[in-house]
Amino acid sequence: MNTISKIRQEIFRVINSVYTVSSEQIAAVEIKVNTETKDGSFGDLSCNAALVLAKVVGQNPRQVAENLKVALLPVAEKIENNFFAQIDIAGPGFLNFTLTNETWRQLATEIFTEGQKFFKLDKDEQISKYLVEFVSANPTGPLHLGHGRGGIIGDVLSNVLKFLGHVVHKEFYINDAGSQINVLGKSFKVRCRQALGRSDEMPEKCYAGEYLIEMAKECITEYGESLLNKEDSFFQNYAKEHLLQLIKHDLKNYGIQFDEWFSEKSLHDSGVVNAAVSLLMSKDMAYEADNAIWFRSTLFGDDKDRVLKKSDGELTYIASDIAYHKDKFDRGYDKLINIWGQDHHGYVKRLKATMQALGYDSNALDVILYQLVTIKQSEEVVRMSKRAGTYTKLSDVIETVGSDIARFFYLNRKADAHLEFDIDTALKKTDENPVFYIQYAYVRINSILNKAEQENELIDCLRLLKETGIDGSLLDIFVKNIGPEERSVIKKIITLQDALRGIAKTYQTHVLAYYALELATKFHTYYANNKVVDSSNITVSKSRLFVVILVKQTLEICLDLLGLNKPEKM
Repeated sequence: MNTISKIRQEIFRVINSVYTVSSEQIAAVEIKVNTETKDGSFGDLSCNAALVLAKVVGQNPRQVAENLKVALLPVAEKIENNFFAQIDIAGPGFLNFTLTNETWRQLATEIFTEGQKFFKLDKDEQISKYLVEFVSANPTGPLHLGHGRGGIIGDVLSNVLKFLGHVVHKEFYINDAGSQINVLGKSFKVRCRQALGRSDEMPEKCYAGEYLIEMAKECITEYGESLLNKEDSFFQNYAKEHLLQLIKHDLKNYGIQFDEWFSEKSLHDSGVVNAAVSLLMSKDMAYEADNAIWFRSTLFGDDKDRVLKKSDGELTYIASDIAYHKDKFDRGYDKLINIWGQDHHGYVKRLKATMQALGYDSNALDVILYQLVTIKQSEEVVRMSKRAGTYTKLSDVIETVGSDIARFFYLNRKADAHLEFDIDTALKKTDENPVFYIQYAYVRINSILNKAEQENELIDCLRLLKETGIDGSLLDIFVKNIGPEERSVIKKIITLQDALRGIAKTYQTHVLAYYALELATKFHTYYANNKVVDSSNITVSKSRLFVVILVKQTLEICLDLLGLNKPEKM
């Protein structure tokens, strides 16, 4: 357990001793110890306990704060828990804590020696098994703009959960059954026949994109005139498999790898979709009427019951989804996370209802909905329509700006906010481009460390930091020379701990993109105001080098979680 966790534990212990508040009550009213304050005048940590406990205990928030402060002051005087140099009450009842130099020394030591472990879950925190399903595009065309957003949200969320210590399984659900595959096959067959000189017209409902014309040329090269005698199933399978491989290729270029590609068709072939419908019937959660089978979704607040099997025997999309999510639960995951486009909004409650009807905990299924994406270039918005053929592909974006910039720009807004991807900004190699700015911070740090290696009096310092860890005398120098700017940088580093835990709780992955940019900004400002390698003041240089190395460690974590490269030079 690191020092921040110990401080939180001590604060919660004192709260409980004063007001006998259970851990469940503490969680229910969301008592928080924040590692980031508005500015230095508000101390190093802040706690909202008095504000949220006031109603629970029936006292004025300011009085609650006074009582807690009195109880916490002895903690500050204990040698073994010498955390606080000062405890203040601000505003309506916030508790602000100023940490001692000894606490800063300990935190700096832990960040350096523990590395990634400092930001991970403590041993006593719960580890869960997650199944994260995302992208899951129909294999009827190349990935488009929106898929890029769902892809990065799912990938970074999975990275964060796994980094913290959870078990994570990343899955792509292949929608390779149903009417869209039939439409794909018919569209592709016409394109092949047209390429062979036939005058076939494209059906009214079809996929008209250029990608099928190019694929038809490849298919003719392989099969020639024999295509004229092929069954419809051949065109379905050929187009589906080739487009699926294209999707996999694009995702690989985007930096996304899945643990499993799960086929919807396999559910139908194995009979589990029919079995799931029969199970709902046996539980009286589905019924037969008008030669069809209906799910009793009105029992769960829906405006009407929903068809599971049509009168012609065709199973609906929701029937497949029921079987698929039943399979997910049966695989033993604690939490299922789906990442869908905003157009699925009305479907979420319905799917949760089916899981509840089958006896599963619907609260264990979370759905992240992301808003639309538009591409802007030269102040004009590029419009997209998959079937009409005016189609902007994810691969076009990656090829234009690169994987790093594509990933970051797609993540750099809340999922539920509309995202405008500005190509012109993405192509800039200036501070206006956040990816350039963050990676330049990393490159600059490496440059500083290389320069330090040219100073004889700093070589031993760097060697100790790189090879044998922290030297006691170096820490003494660090603590002795620490000032407001150093504390500000280290405080920003520490807040990554809360940021990652927050992402695991809220799934707001954009927070990591914001954090990385803020840390880079903090570093650039620190560097501009402080000469790190100063041959005239080696003692101070050692202290500042230590801070720079802590920033490098933390930036590396952020870049890895975001799936961005760590360039040595730019």
